[in-house]
Amino acid sequence: MAHLDRAVAEEQDARDPLAFARERFSVPEGLIYLDGNSLGALPSGVRAAVLDAVERQWGQDLIGSWNGNGWWTLPERVGDRIGALVGAAPGQVLCGDSTSVQLFQALTAAARLRPDRRTLLTDAANFPTDQYLSDAVGRLLGLEVRRVDPADLEVGPDVAVVTLSAVDYRTGRLWDLEAITRQVHAAGAVVVWDLCHAAGVLPVDLDGLGADAAVGCTYKYLNGGPGAPAWLYLARRHQRAADLPLTGWMGRADPFGLAGAYTPAEGMARARIGTPPVLSMVAVEAALEVWDGVDPAAVRAKSLALGELLITLADGLRAHGLTVVTPREGRHRGSQVSLRHARAYELSQALIARGVVGDFRAPDLLRLGLAPLYLSYTDVWDAMHALEEILTTKEHEAPQYRRSQTSVVT
Repeated sequence: MAHLDRAVAEEQDARDPLAFARERFSVPEGLIYLDGNSLGALPSGVRAAVLDAVERQWGQDLIGSWNGNGWWTLPERVGDRIGALVGAAPGQVLCGDSTSVQLFQALTAAARLRPDRRTLLTDAANFPTDQYLSDAVGRLLGLEVRRVDPADLEVGPDVAVVTLSAVDYRTGRLWDLEAITRQVHAAGAVVVWDLCHAAGVLPVDLDGLGADAAVGCTYKYLNGGPGAPAWLYLARRHQRAADLPLTGWMGRADPFGLAGAYTPAEGMARARIGTPPVLSMVAVEAALEVWDGVDPAAVRAKSLALGELLITLADGLRAHGLTVVTPREGRHRGSQVSLRHARAYELSQALIARGVVGDFRAPDLLRLGLAPLYLSYTDVWDAMHALEEILTTKEHEAPQYRRSQTSVVT
């Protein structure tokens, strides 16, 4: 490993303006958690919030909680709180339902904004759900779906929608949202951004970009918990014209009128579908409190610094067959570093056995997520020191770390 003393990481921790935020999370003692890009750590305030929702709100107030405890307004209220983190003015983000549902909503509505165009472009390396749903929307609306490389993006006159992830989930590469949005608009098309690996670690400015639509989850860097609901951004200028495919009763102009025909509500309320997952949304709302007093610019600066430290340490392990896949230049890097190794799965398992939790992506990537609010520089140094010891001693070649046909890889 590169000759970088642990004292360097300790000095960085001593100067860290975000060090206070670590106390807002319940991270198990002795665990180095580098998988926040799959599931964020538990914010300390979530437990009490969910317990109150169960015992007092549900247990005592029962149905009166829809009004008395604000259950009805959770989708808009949580949506606006998320919107503040992604550069969206109030009234443009709604929280509820899964990422898949929100992406289906966004893609279908976006394509219907350009009814005379018959092509949808998606990233050939996009997360599988994004590709599957692009194909499904293509079948539904009779669109040709083409897979492209964002680095060589060409938007022709027949393209209705371009849908890309801001950050490549495998490599951590960050695309130029501003340049791509400008290119798509210049061609007369609509862009739908997937911000699952961006929200909470990147200073995204959806309004400033002039973005059309975006979706994102809340269980990664927003720390909303397993299966937490996703969110949908729809620019105000598109809301009245948006023809959303899922028209549930809560999205109607007068939901309690219980009319047989659908008339959409004004604004983002039309994106409501059915009853929201209240307990999960209470957890998300409480989780978002960790952002109180946090400077997003400081989050990005620490994310980049953590990444630079990890990359420097990884470069010292090249003799062991380890290479850095993630772009080194900060403007092209999200908040994870992916390392390539022929035995990446076995390395991930050996690290977990040592209390260092990252994850694996087939066929040969070790992904290390960098969540700046609860990760320290010494965490990164210690994790890479553990990796060096594993590689040096060939610990990962032990039989118990081999991947079997029944292994579950998350």
